[in-house]
Amino acid sequence: MAELVRPHRLAPGARVAVVAPSGPVPQERLQAGLDVLRGWDLDPVVAPHVLDRHGTLPYLAGTDTDRARDLQAAWCDPSVDAVLCARGGYGVQRMADLLDWEAMRAAGPKVFVGFSDITALHEAFAARLGLVTLHGPMPAAHDFIKNARAQEHLKATLFAPETVRVIASGGTPLVPGRARGVTLGGSVSLLAAELGTPHARPRARGGLLCLEDVAEETYRVDRYLTQLLRAGWLDGVAGVLLGSWEECDPYEVLRPLLADRLGGLGVPVVEDFGFGHCEGALTVPLGVPAELDADAGTLTLDRPALR
Repeated sequence: MAELVRPHRLAPGARVAVVAPSGPVPQERLQAGLDVLRGWDLDPVVAPHVLDRHGTLPYLAGTDTDRARDLQAAWCDPSVDAVLCARGGYGVQRMADLLDWEAMRAAGPKVFVGFSDITALHEAFAARLGLVTLHGPMPAAHDFIKNARAQEHLKATLFAPETVRVIASGGTPLVPGRARGVTLGGSVSLLAAELGTPHARPRARGGLLCLEDVAEETYRVDRYLTQLLRAGWLDGVAGVLLGSWEECDPYEVLRPLLADRLGGLGVPVVEDFGFGHCEGALTVPLGVPAELDADAGTLTLDRPALR
């Protein structure tokens, strides 16, 4: 798996655009998140349609066209240093094909942050732009507003990425061992749903695959992993990092399924790695070569996520 291009780190005064590619954004949470960003000496700019609601589909933040237009305009604006997704939800897959990927590639690399439904954009940015992205907390999400660890780890990654080259989660080995590869992944439901689309990479071969999800019953997680296995997408994966499973079945119910579907890959698997929908979620760069030590619960990046 090829290493991707690393964007430049942020500096005080950097202009960051906040977009809503997926679900509707609560205004109070957005304002609280913007206050945090301003406290970091960033200059957040809210895209025009962030607070929109789709007229007939209330689970979407505005129309597909408007959400795509906001993202593309922010990315192609030379005064913007980073694009942060306000929240996840659902909707990226509806708008991803409306983006002008050639124009976005021509605009050059910049920082991109999000998780959950944003997994589909992480995949697209890797496949279409060849760009490192950050799987991390979003400004209008509960955890970003209230949790110091989530804020500080993201802030360090943005401003001083060399200080977080070792991501120590306190996780434990589901399958012990060490592995090297390039990080990728996100929500397992989105990775399965993206199979066969123009933005999905053909395999996770050579990758350190990060997996998590929210509000999924165990049989549905089984379905997603089985689909990835049957499609051959997991062939040659180097290692697996399991994040949070918030609002899923109790972990003692889910864990045997994860062991059943992933244990046969013959690669190290670490659980409870502390990224995703959990409290105090860590920021994990995607597209960076790294070493996983499942026994120690660490991910050591070969180089900082951002230049």
